[in-house]
Amino acid sequence: MNTALWVAQGFVALVVALTGSTKLLLPREQLAHKMHWAATWPRWRIKLLGFSEVAGAVGLVLPTATGIAPVLTPIAALCLAALMAGAIPTHRRLGEGFLPALLVGVLCLGVAAGRVVSLHAGG
Repeated sequence: MNTALWVAQGFVALVVALTGSTKLLLPREQLAHKMHWAATWPRWRIKLLGFSEVAGAVGLVLPTATGIAPVLTPIAALCLAALMAGAIPTHRRLGEGFLPALLVGVLCLGVAAGRVVSLHAGG
């Protein structure tokens, strides 16, 4: 089970770190070409979302990898799942594909559950 959790954590961390970095580094006008919702969001809100995604990616991996406050990993996973829960209706409303956000959200819920079980099992 631990290997499956690490694979899921690594995949989700990579995806959200890349999308979050994109939101942090690219101007809103450039983002709006692929992420249509960005055209209507204020710049600060896009940057905050990007920062949240990058922080969530770090939180998915670092606490469990270092053994320092591993309880933060399922918390980060739940926070990212909440972000994805908001992304799904946004993408649907805009007629965009929402399945990637759904997949990431479901994986986050699985990581959260698996890491909570792992914490309670003592390892």
